Amino acid sequence: MIIYEFKVKGKDRQYRAIDDAIRTSQFIQNKCLRYWMDNKDKKVDKYALNKHCAVLAAEFPFADELNSMARQSAAERAWGAIARFYDNCKKKVKGKKGFPKFKKYCRSVEYKTSGWKLSATRKAITFSDKKGIGTLKLKGTYDLNYYDIKQIKRVRLVRRANGYYAQFAIDIDLKVETQPTGQIVGIDLGLKYFIADNKGNVEQSPQFYRKSEKQLNRANRKKSKKYDPKKKKVKQPQSTNYHKARERYARNHLRVSRQRKEYCKRVAHLLIQSNDLVAYEDLNVKGLVRNPQLAKSISDAGWSTFRSWLEYFGHKYGKVTVAVPPHNTSQNCSNCGEKVKKSLSTRTHICPHCGFVEDRDVNAAINILKRGLSTVGHTGTYAWGDLPSWAVGRGLLSNGESMNQESQCL
Repeated sequence: MIIYEFKVKGKDRQYRAIDDAIRTSQFIQNKCLRYWMDNKDKKVDKYALNKHCAVLAAEFPFADELNSMARQSAAERAWGAIARFYDNCKKKVKGKKGFPKFKKYCRSVEYKTSGWKLSATRKAITFSDKKGIGTLKLKGTYDLNYYDIKQIKRVRLVRRANGYYAQFAIDIDLKVETQPTGQIVGIDLGLKYFIADNKGNVEQSPQFYRKSEKQLNRANRKKSKKYDPKKKKVKQPQSTNYHKARERYARNHLRVSRQRKEYCKRVAHLLIQSNDLVAYEDLNVKGLVRNPQLAKSISDAGWSTFRSWLEYFGHKYGKVTVAVPPHNTSQNCSNCGEKVKKSLSTRTHICPHCGFVEDRDVNAAINILKRGLSTVGHTGTYAWGDLPSWAVGRGLLSNGESMNQESQCL
């Protein structure tokens, strides 16, 4: 499954219709979740939620205006959250199990195989449900003429800070045969360096958020100055200038996130192209960002995004990607194996047992490579959960992002 994304062009009334479809999808998703909560004793499953969509369409006229398969997609989103909660309970995950929550800010609506039709040139798409979206022009560099209509399994409309986008989920197993390079590498993710490998090569951290922080803070202050708390008390809408400032602030954040994504994509592609095996740390990023001193730097580094692209390119080009436990990779000596305790501020590894001296991150990368080579071929060493690392994120996410999305519209 690959994801192609295009920016859509239409009129203001069409954008309002897309917003209405998104709100309706959110309404159905929340209603299905409420139905599950109120009928836990009846063992509500995925198919029961799909049937409940027909009940909602008969009860609410605005829900009936949305395509039937789009309603089912909203119910599937609710069931996805419920299924994850059940899985976490069965696996006895420590801490919170992720009880499903009602959605307040949805940004997308998803259609399956009906409710839409591509033009003969594949440069426009028409939505035929009663929401009145109509025909939208597709702006992008990729050509959908290479694929049969039956291969397009999902079409999703996404609202972002700088406009609206259409995502096409195409059922194709994209594999590219490459010649073996005979090279293997272990990489350590860090804050001083974005990555450091076992050969001593380092990639500087770009720190996109840090570099744009002044501009972001300035835009946020301008937005706050135009906010009127008195209007909120009497439930009146904010001024037009406030919404303009809010949109400018959101576009600045979107620009930073795209810079980070493209950087992670480029580095991951280079690593996969130049090596046959890549070993990296299985970091718990959610737990690491709880550190208030390092949360901003960790989020700015984009470790999760980099890992997603690394695993995707590994699957695409037939390369091996191995996630290894990160425990003591920085503390253990890569030469003799003895543990040498050091604080985060200590950037040089000096072993008192064997006299080995190396950069802290390079020493960790050597340990990561050794662990990766020792676990290749074993069961239970997959990167995320029960899925192999290459199989994670092969579809669309509920928030409109796509983890293996190669197309980036201009």
